[in-house]
Amino acid sequence: MGFFDFLKQPDVNQGVANYYNTPGAVLIDVRTPQEYSEGHIPESKNVPLQTLDKVRSVVENKDTELFVYCYSGTRSRQAATVLGQMGYTKVHNIGGISSYRGKVER
Repeated sequence: MGFFDFLKQPDVNQGVANYYNTPGAVLIDVRTPQEYSEGHIPESKNVPLQTLDKVRSVVENKDTELFVYCYSGTRSRQAATVLGQMGYTKVHNIGGISSYRGKVER
């Protein structure tokens, strides 16, 4: 992996498509409750980065596929790392909703 590969952000639109094509997967928005209420991807669960230790109330099985996003991709990258440290085995950082082109719920 080269230097610029590290700077490349995931494609949130492809990530959401992958989520919809993965039976049993959970889509997690790690933004604040205020940001979430202003608009989120349908079916996503709000588990703010600051309270990620409470994710077990949303996803008990640590082998569940998790697709994580935030606003720009920075917090979701942090969340993916933390979730991995918590023992979740299938965590995908899909980037930021700022690049999302699909339907948003309020």
